[in-house]
Amino acid sequence: MVEKTTSPVIPPRLFSPSNATSLEAFKTLVTTSTCPDYPLATEITQNIPIYTLPPYSTLTPASASALQDEWSHILLSGPGIFITRSLFPSRALLTTVNSVYDSILAAERSSRTANGGDHFAPSGANSRLWNSLSKHCLADPVSFLEYYSNPYLALISSAWLGPAHRITAQLNTVHPGGAPQTPHRDYHLGFQSAESCALFPRHQHTASQFLTLQGAVAHSDMPAASGPTRLLPFSQRFEGGYLAYRRPEFAEFFDKSWVSVPLGMGDGMFFNPALFHAAGANTSAHVHRSANLLQISSAFGKPMENIDTEVLIERCWEGLVGMYTEDGEVSARVRAAVGCLGEGYAFPTNLDRRVPESAGMAPESEQELLVRALKGNLGKEEVMRGLRRMKGDSLA
Repeated sequence: MVEKTTSPVIPPRLFSPSNATSLEAFKTLVTTSTCPDYPLATEITQNIPIYTLPPYSTLTPASASALQDEWSHILLSGPGIFITRSLFPSRALLTTVNSVYDSILAAERSSRTANGGDHFAPSGANSRLWNSLSKHCLADPVSFLEYYSNPYLALISSAWLGPAHRITAQLNTVHPGGAPQTPHRDYHLGFQSAESCALFPRHQHTASQFLTLQGAVAHSDMPAASGPTRLLPFSQRFEGGYLAYRRPEFAEFFDKSWVSVPLGMGDGMFFNPALFHAAGANTSAHVHRSANLLQISSAFGKPMENIDTEVLIERCWEGLVGMYTEDGEVSARVRAAVGCLGEGYAFPTNLDRRVPESAGMAPESEQELLVRALKGNLGKEEVMRGLRRMKGDSLA
């Protein structure tokens, strides 16, 4: 007779958003971890490695790979953040680019082509330029090419994401008196509500940090009083952090424990998107703290085939309504059908026209539109108009 063995305990696949027992483990992680030696770093300050980059032309393949080895280790297993001094050594170039940005911002203010929203600050409190990459290129391709042909950007990005990554960018200028952000993690799961985030399996919380790299190029000097980004080294290693950062006791601990490093114009900062961080308060009298925020995405965050959801929804709408009417609710089979017909994710989008109103919020997705239409008994033409408007507003 085969002896029966005891079945292993299967852990839950989801995090509990109300689990408050992990704060001590989080404290232990970030307070007892120390930055290992990174031989190519110029210095390590407050557990943050800082690099003075040599001219790119002097790098050999071996030395470039060695830098990437260190950066990859920092982002994954180390403090999660590193700084590159004089990533853009030409102050003249940055001055030119700042003038381009100023012209675009002025044109947007006068023509009201942008809504001026922000992830954290009230509309208009900061000078926010969504999709600064595309707008820069269209306004001044000469300075755009000089700026984005910086080979260190590609070297840093590929250290974490490999080849074929996509850079997007958003300028943010925080004026004197600007308030600090609340501590958070970033895109993807950092842009979801707590309720939505809790629906994703634990392993997707880990996977999220491998899909993007966060970067910032200082377009002004950033002394301590201007509020350079507040950082909590090693916090990217905390497994449940995408839910934990939203809890008040974690925010309170962050406020007592963050570190910050002043930056000079042209310096770069790169960090794992799962790192707890927050822009600081600008308590200076005259510094308009300005950074071009880089959102660098893995090539792998895309489906294999393109789906024309508009055509599919138009063909199936009557049948979907019949299914909803028959079940009397948004049943499991209705949700399954909606999940096949529409996009469930609001990104990529145009953030000038589809502005996130607050932290942790994203614009409405196609699937959310369909569910809302079913519940509101909207007609087919109204649904299709809403879908087409959503698609049009999402274009660059």
